[in-house]
Amino acid sequence: MTETITYADFERVDIRVGTIIEALPFPEARKPAYKLTIDFGPEIGTKKSSAQITVHYTLEELVGRQVLAVVNFPPRQIGPVRSEVLTLGFEDETGAIVLASVDHPVPNGKKMC
Repeated sequence: MTETITYADFERVDIRVGTIIEALPFPEARKPAYKLTIDFGPEIGTKKSSAQITVHYTLEELVGRQVLAVVNFPPRQIGPVRSEVLTLGFEDETGAIVLASVDHPVPNGKKMC
C-alpha cells in the first residue's frame, strides 16, 4: 500500500519535461547506465543525469527524446558523474527501466501539473 500525501506535498516535487541533447556511455557505473545531458529550457538550463536505461534504449535513439525528471532534488555523486536531476521511468516485468515521457511535444522546462 502506498503512503498518503497531501496535495501540498505533491506540489513540492518539481517535475519538468526536457529534451536529451547528449547521451554517452557510462562504463564506470556499477549497474549499466548512460550519462545524459538534458535541456530544460531557459529557466532551468541543461542538467546532467545518470540513468539505468540501457536495456530498452540505445544512445542514438535517446538524443532528441523528451523525458520527465525531478529537478529539485539535491545533486548526487554517482562515481565520476554528478547527477543533477532524477530522470523518471518505470520498471517493466523484468525490472528494466522504461522512460516516463510525453506523447506530444511540449516546450522544454514545462512543469507537470
